[in-house]
Amino acid sequence: MRKIVVPTDFSENAFNALKYAVELFKYEKCEIFLLHAFADEVYNDMSIINQALLDDLKDSVQVNSEKEIAQIILDIREYSPNPHHHFKSISEFGSLVDEINEVVNKENADIIVMGTRGKTNYQHITFGSNTLQVIKYVHCPVLSIPENYKFKTPKNFLFPTNYMIPYQKRELKLVAELSRSYQATINLLYISEFPVESFRQKDNQLLLKEQFYETGFKFHREEEPDKIKAINKNIGSLNIDLLIMVNSRYTYLETILSGSTIDIIGLQPKIPFLILQNFYREIT
Repeated sequence: MRKIVVPTDFSENAFNALKYAVELFKYEKCEIFLLHAFADEVYNDMSIINQALLDDLKDSVQVNSEKEIAQIILDIREYSPNPHHHFKSISEFGSLVDEINEVVNKENADIIVMGTRGKTNYQHITFGSNTLQVIKYVHCPVLSIPENYKFKTPKNFLFPTNYMIPYQKRELKLVAELSRSYQATINLLYISEFPVESFRQKDNQLLLKEQFYETGFKFHREEEPDKIKAINKNIGSLNIDLLIMVNSRYTYLETILSGSTIDIIGLQPKIPFLILQNFYREIT
């Protein structure tokens, strides 16, 4: 059974991400954990002056959170009455990253699905602060859905890679299974002035071939020195429906995330963006 964590701040962006999740995994048995972490909501209330008021507010927010999630479950079941999808409600007083990590570890979750922005929805940024924190610090693949993006059958994936590291088989399996579900092509993009020559690169390229042998995949090379420009160019020219990158040392995404924000670097995908984390976790 696929285990999916969907954080929510009760915004339209969060519900849109949930709708995308139930569409993308409509052919699979899924357990979907709807999570609301509300510590910031409580601590940001400047009217709290003592512990008793704090405890009362925590209880009040907890009750409201559980009611909101219950309504979301009713709404999503009306939108997609899939008997293979089962929903669980989680409302916790804690930070978003900590609570997501707790659920991921306890449930051995496969993927997190969330909007690129949440309730604040500042139009001049691509990724909200919560999404960036989850991408950087949660050890689980994150699928980020742009604002107002409507589901369409994914037929072309773009997977930029420099072939410098061996990826986790569990995460590559997720990509391969998505590709098989929709008979989608995985386009592996190598951005460099030089061909693949080192033994390390060749071995890692072979690993990718082995993991994707039952799917359609193609190799591409781009000599453009600006990696972001190369990625955006191929998103357009290859009619890409899903961008896949890996957050690990010596990868393109590490370079992007090491900047102050993704927006300064210029990566602004208008399509769903799957970030693989490349951390080993036991399969149970």
